[in-house]
Amino acid sequence: MELTARLNDAKYSAFRWRHELSIPKKLALALVMVAVTALLAQLKFPLPWSPVPITGQTLGVLLAGVLLGQWWGGISMGLYAVLGVVGLPLFAGWSHGLSVLAGPTGGYIIGFVLASLFLGHFSDKYVRSRSFLVMLGLMLFANFVLIYIPGLVQLNRWLVTVKGQSVGLVQLLTMGLIPFLPGDITKAVAAAGIARGITPKQAFIGEVDRISGQG
Repeated sequence: MELTARLNDAKYSAFRWRHELSIPKKLALALVMVAVTALLAQLKFPLPWSPVPITGQTLGVLLAGVLLGQWWGGISMGLYAVLGVVGLPLFAGWSHGLSVLAGPTGGYIIGFVLASLFLGHFSDKYVRSRSFLVMLGLMLFANFVLIYIPGLVQLNRWLVTVKGQSVGLVQLLTMGLIPFLPGDITKAVAAAGIARGITPKQAFIGEVDRISGQG
């Protein structure tokens, strides 16, 4: 019981500390998440029927918003995209450049920013979002809606304009969504479990669903 109370106090203190950091220190943490996401991107498994490989980077994306908060999770993924475009080898296969963002996987990278902003908003504003099941639902929505919709739109645009290949919805989903379902669900479960373990269950920055007298 005492150990649990100490762990809860430690999580509360860590997240309050994160919220109260100066901008340069928040930027440093954002760059840490850029590095984590870049390393996970190198877990790359090409698919012979698709220009989109399986990678591990969405695990970093899902955690960025929870760890860094409402805005800085999104900023970290924005930095990931910008730094990769200007020349740092951060994308899958140590690739970089504007050609990646304009290529078949560019839409997913844009979706990373949206997903991190979304998860950061909920983890900061709602205490109840930090439970495993609620966080898992939010992460699945962020992954399969906020990442995959821009990803599929860009993949289809690239196929039509660059490859001259018009595909139907089923073929597009076979190339850009269906093969990734098992891995992405597994990563969402892992990320939700990590988030459940490290986030405080009491209010620390005036959450809208805080209990009276809490935090």
